[in-house]
Amino acid sequence: RGLAATLDGATASHWRAVALLLGFAALAFLPGFFQIPPVDRDEARFAQATKQMLESGQYVDIHFQDEVRYKKPVGIYWLQAAGVKAGEALGVPEARTTIWLYRLPSLFGATGAVLLTYWTALAFVTRRSALLASLMMASSVLLGVEARLAKTDAMLLFTCVAVMGAMARIYLGARRHPEEDTGWAMPALLWTAAAASVLIKGPLILMFIGLTALTLSLADRSGKWVWRLKPVVGFAWLLLLVLPWFVAIVMKSGDSFFVQALGHDMLDKVTSGQEAHGAPPGTYLLLFFITFWPGCVLAAPAVPAIWKARREPGARFLLAWLLPSWIVFEIVITKLPHYVLP
Repeated sequence: RGLAATLDGATASHWRAVALLLGFAALAFLPGFFQIPPVDRDEARFAQATKQMLESGQYVDIHFQDEVRYKKPVGIYWLQAAGVKAGEALGVPEARTTIWLYRLPSLFGATGAVLLTYWTALAFVTRRSALLASLMMASSVLLGVEARLAKTDAMLLFTCVAVMGAMARIYLGARRHPEEDTGWAMPALLWTAAAASVLIKGPLILMFIGLTALTLSLADRSGKWVWRLKPVVGFAWLLLLVLPWFVAIVMKSGDSFFVQALGHDMLDKVTSGQEAHGAPPGTYLLLFFITFWPGCVLAAPAVPAIWKARREPGARFLLAWLLPSWIVFEIVITKLPHYVLP
């Protein structure tokens, strides 16, 4: 009865729901955030590359020790550098060697993803159900890990949920009110968040947008709603936001960034088990029952209801978001648990 009363009180207004989510996210993400040393290899490399960026004042090129580091675009390094700069401004001792300052973007990204899960879910379900959905996100094992690591994945999740939440509102608006114009607010949010996502982890977000739009268009036997995304103007806006750095890095390194980022890092993961991380299809389905604990316990009992509702616009959108991209990740040979986080 105490839990039900808490949920009832929290769903009395959006502000109460947000306050509960912020408090719960703090309880979920902060323990160990300041104390745990760098235990992940990639975390140490991201932090060291950012530290060298701060020391050199070179915010276009990316180096790890004496070598270039062209695995990911520059976005996460800029965010980490901003966190360290803020720490220095606030007088944090030895800020440039304090690992939790480099983790701040991940903490903010994870917390933001929880809040955006609530906002996204409101397009589909009641306020109470949206709160439960975001609590499941906040309590998941995988997000709890990524919130404590100075890497890209928590911020990637933040941008992806923003994109797909805006896309959901556009699609559901087209299905429920076909005579009403969508306007520009949601498309602007979608393409701006997509640009941020590209700067953080490359073009992965375009796969989510493209596969979801294609699946929905095939299922609905109509793709007219896609024009409500403002794809031409939106993609042009995305390019306007991301091209300055890409042009700058090409001027600095020639084609080295694209060769390493797209060729060695991205495509090699598709065709081979990079760094001994290969695994067969179905691995993510098995890992789901660990990485999304405790929310995963509700997945199997929900399947009959999802199947029954599969033709409803809300369920159809969520299935189109989930299934095609999940299948792609299962096919890709290189597998790490956090790849399916978005």
